[in-house]
Amino acid sequence: MRYLLLISADEQTAEPAMAGPDAGSFDEWYADLERRGVLEAHVGLHGSHTATTVRVREGEVLLTDGPFTEGREQVGGLALITCRDLDEAVEIAAGHPATAVGQVEIRPVRA
Repeated sequence: MRYLLLISADEQTAEPAMAGPDAGSFDEWYADLERRGVLEAHVGLHGSHTATTVRVREGEVLLTDGPFTEGREQVGGLALITCRDLDEAVEIAAGHPATAVGQVEIRPVRA
């Protein structure tokens, strides 16, 4: 089963935490997924201030600088994994270092 992991946190809190002494734990998490053969893709994103949000209303394209969602927590990266079941996806998500300062949302990918 394929799952998308949406990794998000408060950018002001996450950036210093991920650059701190525990930053190596991210490399360990990534290497573990590669060893297990479950990682299809993983990308980190630039800060939400670089985002452009596109909406179409009544045929008009509307652009907004920054994220459209109002909130302190923003998506900072994503991973696409293939694993046995949701239990394994939860175990993988729980191992991501960002869960210490944010969260990882797990979504099944449509076939």
